[in-house]
Amino acid sequence: MSSHPVIPALVSPTAPEPQPGSVAVPRDPATFVQSFTRSQRPLYLFILGQTGSVQDAEEVLQNTNLVIWKKSDQFDLGTNFFAWACQIARFEVLQHRQRYRRDRLKFSDEFLDVVSRESTARLEDPEPERQALDLCIQKLSARDQQLIRERYQPGSSGKDLASGLGRPANSVYQSLGRIRRVLLECIQRQMAEM
Repeated sequence: MSSHPVIPALVSPTAPEPQPGSVAVPRDPATFVQSFTRSQRPLYLFILGQTGSVQDAEEVLQNTNLVIWKKSDQFDLGTNFFAWACQIARFEVLQHRQRYRRDRLKFSDEFLDVVSRESTARLEDPEPERQALDLCIQKLSARDQQLIRERYQPGSSGKDLASGLGRPANSVYQSLGRIRRVLLECIQRQMAEM
């Protein structure tokens, strides 16, 4: 089974005008699909930074992708696709917060605006962070490197990993949490030295 997001079929430019709620036709489908595909990981990280939950981030990303496709004909070629997608994602995060307000930690809109701007700026040029991450992963033990590689390969989940390792899911999640903390501290040190 493919781990790639399902992308709605693009209709030909000569097709009739889309009906309300259907997928719009981007002006340059190939360029749009390339930009859309390249933005998925940074967009997910942008959303995750605002939701704080993997499950919520995945849900918001799916909703954001639907809106992006519905509004694809509104994207101006030559402008920053990621910034445009982040605007849509920001709105979807706010809608998600409204739906689940009583169940979640509450952050002020001002706080989320600051996080949103900071995330957008950092995710548009992730190269320094990526280099720091690569260096920090190399510093992990071979066992921890293997655990991270297996967890973040396409289509993998924590439960699948735990099952494959014959370990309880909670134990695997604790190990991954520890590794993430080590990586975060290492990346912060590396970025401070740059």
